[in-house]
Amino acid sequence: MSNKLISIVIPTLNEEEGIASTIFSIPKKKLEEAGYKLQILVIDNNSSDKTVELARIAGAEVIQESIKGVGIATKTGFRLSAGEIVVTADGDGTYPLEILPELLSKFVDCNLDFITTDRFSLGCNGVMPLRNKIGNGVLSQTLRLLFGIPIQDSQSGMMIFKKSILERLQLKADIPLSQEMKIEACYFEKCKWMEVPIRYGKRLGESKLTNGLAGWKAGLGNLVHLFKKRIKR
Repeated sequence: MSNKLISIVIPTLNEEEGIASTIFSIPKKKLEEAGYKLQILVIDNNSSDKTVELARIAGAEVIQESIKGVGIATKTGFRLSAGEIVVTADGDGTYPLEILPELLSKFVDCNLDFITTDRFSLGCNGVMPLRNKIGNGVLSQTLRLLFGIPIQDSQSGMMIFKKSILERLQLKADIPLSQEMKIEACYFEKCKWMEVPIRYGKRLGESKLTNGLAGWKAGLGNLVHLFKKRIKR
């Protein structure tokens, strides 16, 4: 694994409160000592705050994606990733990027193609709103019933995978991209995969999905996507 390049893809939209600490939480020294090089890609969806400036100061390469959508931004990051291994995370401090060395060790030792993460088995410590937790539970249970794969957290946005599998995955979704990736990799392509429990952190900054109808629309859209995906890949 000497000098393997890892691309860390972080989609953002107005994440000035969390983006710098998210990037600084990446254990660069430990990863370099383990034989990895890093490419940190922030794919920004036209933030109106200081997200871009702070991301660059923190050492990330910033790419602007003018077409709105977290899935669209993430897929732009995939296209521009130079690494043999790709890591996804959010820019709000919720995902524990500090444990990347341990996750990558498991990824390599088990000869995996795909790792997804589970935010619930270790407890959310009250950091996830109850509505979101219930919605995630419904979506995860529906995914298990429809596709027969034992995934506990279908919506987790922290994943690690070989970039080479992307050419086999049919990724068409925007907001449901995380669940679509799991379905594509684990169900359709039969990749060698594992789900690893993580500690989910408190969000830094305001959520785009907890106010008004946005959260309900996203949840319903994800549910509909599951049924559509089951009927037609």
